[in-house]
Amino acid sequence: MPSRLLLLIVVLFTPFGLQAHNLHIGATPPKVGVADKGELLYQNNEFSYKSWNSAQLKGKIHLLQHMAARTSAGEMNAAMIEAVKKANLPQKYYQTTTVVNADDALFSSGAYFRNWLENNKKMTPAAQFVLDTHGDMRQIWGLKAKSSAIVVLDARERVRYVKEGALTLQDVQQVIDLLHRLLPRGAM
Repeated sequence: MPSRLLLLIVVLFTPFGLQAHNLHIGATPPKVGVADKGELLYQNNEFSYKSWNSAQLKGKIHLLQHMAARTSAGEMNAAMIEAVKKANLPQKYYQTTTVVNADDALFSSGAYFRNWLENNKKMTPAAQFVLDTHGDMRQIWGLKAKSSAIVVLDARERVRYVKEGALTLQDVQQVIDLLHRLLPRGAM
């Protein structure tokens, strides 16, 4: 009887906002579509958006960075993005995708993050940038608010690595090593 009471107390007083993501190593993540804004395109010196769906991630190895539209979230995993740039992974097999959750922005920071996305798209045209205005990916994947997450997907779109929050230097090296292992032999 006391164990049932303890279980009831734990269930009743555990905040639901602390639930972990629902991404599982070896599994395909839940599909997410972003119709409002979506993928940022840069062609002929002009920016535009098109709807985006996570099913597009199949076929290449992806490092997906999901982040709140907050400077603090962007800074959390800047070392990871720099390490990926230095690794110079072949575009034929690899792509970086950054999804910015504009629904999780500080007041009046939306324009700042649109400019940030546009500048980054100009500097790294091979990278994919997605503006998620309603926070659909965060909700469907169960990611933390006000944060950043790094997810590695293999070419068959299976989760191979996931971590929310700031990565340590050891985590960054682990991800870089994993990305190299996922590449086909002779790709580098």
